[in-house]
Order: sequence, then C-alpha cells, then structure tokens
Amino acid sequence: MNSLPVLPTISTTFIVLSAITVAIGWWQIKQRKIEAHRKTMFTAGVFALIFFIIYATRTVFIGNTSFGGPAHVKVYYTIFLVFHITLATVGAVFGLISLITGYKNNLPLHRKLGPITSFIWFFTAITGVVVYLLLYVFYKGGETTSMIKAILGF
Repeated sequence: MNSLPVLPTISTTFIVLSAITVAIGWWQIKQRKIEAHRKTMFTAGVFALIFFIIYATRTVFIGNTSFGGPAHVKVYYTIFLVFHITLATVGAVFGLISLITGYKNNLPLHRKLGPITSFIWFFTAITGVVVYLLLYVFYKGGETTSMIKAILGF
C-alpha cells in the first residue's frame, strides 16, 4: 500500500484551508460583517504562514521531490509548476499588502487589492493541489533533491 508523504500532505492541507478561509472572509465582507472578516482573513494568513513554514523547513532540511511521472508529461508539469510558483509568489506579496492595508485602515487600496488577491490566492491553492496530486497521487514522486534540481532536472 502506498502512503502519502506526511509533510507535503499537511502543507497542502493548510494552503487549502487558507483559500477556504479567504472565501469565507470574502463572503463576510459582502455581508458587512467587518470584524468577522478581519478575524477570518487573519486566520487565512496564519494558515498560509503555517504552509510556508512547513514548505520552507522541508525544502531546507529534506529537499524537494522531483517529478516522477512519464518523460512526455514532465515538460508540461514543469511549465505548470513555474506558473504555480509565480502565482504563489505574487499571491503572497499581494496577501501581505492586503492584510497590511486592511489593518492600517487604508480601505481605498484594500478594497481594490482584496478581490484581486483573493482570485490569485484561489488559483494558487488550486494549482498547488494539482502539483501535489501530480507529485504524490497520480505518479510516484521522483527523487527528493535540491529545489533547482527538482524544478529544472539538473
């Protein structure tokens, strides 16, 4: 019986929880539940931070898992992974700015960035789950190695 890797499963769960709480927070602000929205979005940020801590710790101490699927799929996986990493980086920056503008009550900027950030975060979570599925569920993961080697293959 194949088992799923513990740390990637936990970290992926936290990014999904983050996206779900962002969706709840979005609904709350549409209902004008400002204090609930603030608490929920803070929770979403904590979930994202937990994901990042697990991911970064695993990367530093264990490494990253390379794609173990068929060679003809690898190029598509790599393009998709680069898209996901770019989206995640932009989403993280937008997320921090959105949280800061919300807490500093810079509502004109917060109202502009919030929906954009949410969409980016939803797609980051979705693409993150797809990367997880491709690495650990649909195909057996390749070797665990440095991030550069895992992404670029050398």
